[in-house]
Amino acid sequence: MTDRMLVQGNEAVGWGALAAECDGFFGYPITPQNEITEFFAREMPKRGKVFVQSQSETGSIMMVFGGAAAGFRVMTSTSSPGWSLMQEGMSHLATAELPCVVVLVQRGGPGQGSIRHAQMD
Repeated sequence: MTDRMLVQGNEAVGWGALAAECDGFFGYPITPQNEITEFFAREMPKRGKVFVQSQSETGSIMMVFGGAAAGFRVMTSTSSPGWSLMQEGMSHLATAELPCVVVLVQRGGPGQGSIRHAQMD
């Protein structure tokens, strides 16, 4: 019988990345994906892997670029406004044909954010 765990989606992302031997996570906390950043902050150091909480979403995607260019399995995660801020770095990654994982946790409203509050914030 295999071991089973009941976890939420954000934590499942983390366990999947560890199973895939992710070398580094570079992220900036933004709801509703904070649990992913918290998971990697807790689990990566235990395994001798890299975790960096960057100064911004732009910084995190450029750190992903650097890690991927150096040949490491790297990833980040974000949500709507963060995704918008990462577009320049994403275009650099695509142009250089560098592999990485970017987890986009959906949030309601337009990409730059909404002027109205919502339960999902």
